[in-house]
Amino acid sequence: MDFTVIIQQDKEGWFLGSIPTLHGCRTQAKTLTQLYKRLEEVARLCLESQKQEPEEEVKFIGVQNLKISTNA
Repeated sequence: MDFTVIIQQDKEGWFLGSIPTLHGCRTQAKTLTQLYKRLEEVARLCLESQKQEPEEEVKFIGVQNLKISTNA
C-alpha cells in the first residue's frame, strides 16, 4: 500500500508525521529516519487495530504558504 504522508517540524526540531487517509495515524521523532520507521509501524497498527480501510486517496497537489494580514 502507498500512502501520502505529511511531514512537519516543530520549534524544538521534532519531525511530526501523519497519514491523512488513516484517521489518527500520526507520530513524531527526532530524525527523519526514525520518523519513517515509526510511520510505518503506526500505519500497520491503525490498519490492524481499527480494521479500517484507507479513505479514498485524494490527489496531492502541493503545499503553499498563505500570509494573512491582521490589519483588517
